[in-house]
Amino acid sequence: MFDTFRSSSKLLKTFTGHTNNVWSIDYSTFDNVQLLYSGSSDKTVRVWDVENNKPIQIFNGHSGSVYCVKFSLHHYYNHRQNVICSSSGDKTIRFWDIKHNQQLQILNGHSQSVGGIEFSSFNGGRYLCSGSSDKTICLWDIETYGSLHVFDGHEKGIWCVDISPLQSNNNKSNNAGVIGGNGYTICSGSGDKTIRIWDIETTKQLIVFKGHEGTVYSAKYGSNELGNTGCSNTILSGSFDKSVRLWDIRSGQQIQAFIGHTDVVWAVEYLPFVVDNKEVGGTSSVICSGSWDNTIQFWDIRSNKSELYIINGDYREDKGRKLVTVVLICAMVCAMVLFVFGDNIIFLTVKKYSTTLFHDQFLFISQTLCAFPNSFFHL
Repeated sequence: MFDTFRSSSKLLKTFTGHTNNVWSIDYSTFDNVQLLYSGSSDKTVRVWDVENNKPIQIFNGHSGSVYCVKFSLHHYYNHRQNVICSSSGDKTIRFWDIKHNQQLQILNGHSQSVGGIEFSSFNGGRYLCSGSSDKTICLWDIETYGSLHVFDGHEKGIWCVDISPLQSNNNKSNNAGVIGGNGYTICSGSGDKTIRIWDIETTKQLIVFKGHEGTVYSAKYGSNELGNTGCSNTILSGSFDKSVRLWDIRSGQQIQAFIGHTDVVWAVEYLPFVVDNKEVGGTSSVICSGSWDNTIQFWDIRSNKSELYIINGDYREDKGRKLVTVVLICAMVCAMVLFVFGDNIIFLTVKKYSTTLFHDQFLFISQTLCAFPNSFFHL
């Protein structure tokens, strides 16, 4: 399956309009229309029609760079609204109503820049966590737009957050006032070089992972969904120290370090691919990492010997250094890869194929974001 991805990609579309680096994208289908959302250093949130690859809306309101955008499933399923949530260097989190072309709400609570945001994987995405340069994580109820709890413990600013994919079996309210959140945790990466896990039920810090030698810019929970065997109870991270690391949540120890990038690793993600691994006598899942060294590298999760595959950006000396900023993968109904380079968003396709591992469904890799400022890229 990984070989299929590696050998059959081709350029499909380019979305152009942002006037500065694109830091984040998300994707949804609303009223049978496929939409992309993007956040940029040009301080805008943009909505794109995938079919005609044109912007259909531009939201202005942030006074700083937009670092993260997320589609709100809670608004979609509970209020039949198509709503985007964005975080910014202006210290705010904002909600935007696409249909009515207006700002719905502003969340003020952080005292410094807000970086990563993530909706809950339980209760229909009703809860939102946000990480900030003020060293705190805020947990919000987006039904009431109220702050529920502030997690405090990092010694420097927080760059990324994620919420665990574990399943809860009850609808009880917990200490933070979160309904259905018992058994779930938040992980965060920080300038203090640590990754920390926080219990949503008790609001306590559970684990501190130490090993990185620089700021942790990306941290992701693994799961066994989509064929990612052996990824549950793990966290994947990327750092200023140029490394990618895999951690065991149960033991609190590092499992593997992947060394190969020559600059900051800004983004990491688990992929819905497997490869044959003769060393272990079976298959291994694939992970990928995006770096400021102008590459995206793919790795066998059970081997740190060398990368499986490298995508190189097109370097142009007069344009300066290129950055790979975000890598985000999901699986749906057809095969496609999305890249973003600087202020341009680019689609690539992968040939459709069928596999029993995925119950004879096609893969849709909808959101792989890579920002190479002012540059294009060729496979």
